[in-house]
This record gives sequence, C-alpha cells and structure tokens, in this order.
Amino acid sequence: MLRKLRKQSGFTLVELLIVVIILAILAAIVVPQFGSTTADANNAAYESNLAALQSVVELYRQQHNGVYPGAVQSGGGSCSTGSAVSGNVNTQEAFIAQLSNFTNVQGQACTGFSANNHRFGPYLKEGVPNNPLGNSNQVVVVNTGILGLSSGGTGGWRYDVITGELIGDQ
Repeated sequence: MLRKLRKQSGFTLVELLIVVIILAILAAIVVPQFGSTTADANNAAYESNLAALQSVVELYRQQHNGVYPGAVQSGGGSCSTGSAVSGNVNTQEAFIAQLSNFTNVQGQACTGFSANNHRFGPYLKEGVPNNPLGNSNQVVVVNTGILGLSSGGTGGWRYDVITGELIGDQ
C-alpha cells in the first residue's frame, strides 16, 4: 500500500525521447541559417573592400593627371626623403608601390614625404585588402582595356591599368 501512495519522480523514457526529437527538429531548422549568414557577411566584406579599392584607384588617377596606378613605372626618380620603391609598368609591384607610398605627379614612389615632390599618398595604409571570397590580396594587373569578367582564378583581385576596372578574381 505504501508503494501506491508514493509520487512518481523523474521523466519517463518516452517523455525524454519526445524532448530530444523536438530539439533535433529545431536544430535542423536553425543551423542552415547560420551558413547563409556567413556567406552574406563574406559578400558584404567583398563589396566593401572592392569599393575601398576603387575609391583609392580613382583618387590616385585624379591626382596623377588621369593616369591609373600601375600604368607607369613606380621607380626611377630621386627621393629627397626616404627611398625609392620600384615596380615595372603593368605589374602588381608598381600598383602596390604607387598606392602604398608617397608619389609625385609622374607616379614615382618614395617611402618618405616631400612637400615639393612626393606629396601624394599613401592611399593604402595597410596594403591591399584580401578578397574575402577568394581569401587572397594578390592583384593581377592587365592592360587590355576590356577586363570584363575574365578571371585567372587567383582568389585575389584583377585590375586593368587602362580603364581602372577592378574585379574579384575567383
């Protein structure tokens, strides 16, 4: 008789299984949404980095008489302060040297500022940003005049020195 009067404590196996099944269904609904959030964040970061690069390229062009970075050799001049940074025409080295250092009107780059000569820039304080969709900051420089959507698949950026066009290179 004492056994019948005692209250039952705890959950039955069926109750526990129902709770576990409900939690599994909720997890199956919520988890895929986190994956799309990551892709959306990468797309937003890509668009932001692309817009920032396009802005500095356009500012450089305006300050250098319509010439885009990388279209001329970055070295060859004398620097009154700092040292010259060289890069050949139509190369990633010239593109980065001209955007990451002080330049004169001709596009010759120096590590030091000179009010009389090398007074433009630097346009990029921390170098070329990564392309979040390809996870690389490599810049493929071309001079075709028609960049289009052609891609070399470097995961970085593709840039045309004639038009100033810049795209992600997936």
